[in-house]
Amino acid sequence: MPKMKTKSGAAKRFKVRSSGGIKRSQAFKRHILTKKTTKVKRQLRGMTEVHAADEKLIRAMLPYA
Repeated sequence: MPKMKTKSGAAKRFKVRSSGGIKRSQAFKRHILTKKTTKVKRQLRGMTEVHAADEKLIRAMLPYA
């Protein structure tokens, strides 16, 4: 069997934690930031956990992660 390919776009966006969870960066922080409050922008920093409903799809895109 040939090797399975990793989806390169998914590899750039998601990282698998040692505990098994998948982390992702927050959305809505790229542009149109002037109308967003400082509190909202501060809360969008950092990483967050992927929702359980999406986890199976992401694991299929990252076969070796």
